[in-house]
Amino acid sequence: MEQSAEDMGCKAEDFLSEHNVIVDLKPGPDAKKYYKPPICCNFISYGSNVVAAVTDDTADIVKEYIDKFEFYHLFETPNMHWLNERLAASGMAVCFMAEYYLPDINRLINKPCSYELRVLGKGQFDDLYLPEWSNALCADRKQLDTLAVGAYDGGRVVGLAGCSADAPGMWQIGVDVLPEYRQKGIASAITSRLALEILERGKIPFYCTAWSNIRSVRNAVRSSLIPAWVEMTVKPTDAVNRMNGVS
Repeated sequence: MEQSAEDMGCKAEDFLSEHNVIVDLKPGPDAKKYYKPPICCNFISYGSNVVAAVTDDTADIVKEYIDKFEFYHLFETPNMHWLNERLAASGMAVCFMAEYYLPDINRLINKPCSYELRVLGKGQFDDLYLPEWSNALCADRKQLDTLAVGAYDGGRVVGLAGCSADAPGMWQIGVDVLPEYRQKGIASAITSRLALEILERGKIPFYCTAWSNIRSVRNAVRSSLIPAWVEMTVKPTDAVNRMNGVS
């Protein structure tokens, strides 16, 4: 919650309020590195309420929105259509929606794996910036990729979990497994091992997935990661169109 407060420009205790909270969007210097401007509005919920960080252009619309619907329906249709229609008139649209996970410390263990697991530090995964490992490693932000755990079949990497130092105290985990090696327990083994390695270094591991990515959600559950918070981000419509390949 302290990190989310840094990301939004609010207070950590705002996420524990019984009432929704609206603040001006003012990310701090230690906000997560993957937030890319322009951002028109960001919604975050840890389960008690919604905290919305807004710009001048979105403040009135967002206030009406969060006053109109129950906070736990603000991240889903049909209510989201109400928001998107009003944002469209000002050239904005809902862009990102994601669920975030944190480790259950009481359940997190090194899971058994039929393949050799290797912990890889900086400089040991430089040759793995390949399409098959694009979730585990980020070529656009190589400087943030900090640690990885690989599963090896002989000398071949068949699964890779990597983490990005997206915030001073929190490292994000991403995972890839080669298609022919899936359903063998590799993903949860390398994810849980990496989470433990991150904790040993005094950082908090976190994991992000789309709610509809059932395969990724199952991996989180098997890796003893539990849902912690959700986010929804509004961006200019032209930015959303570029992501969709629409000119």
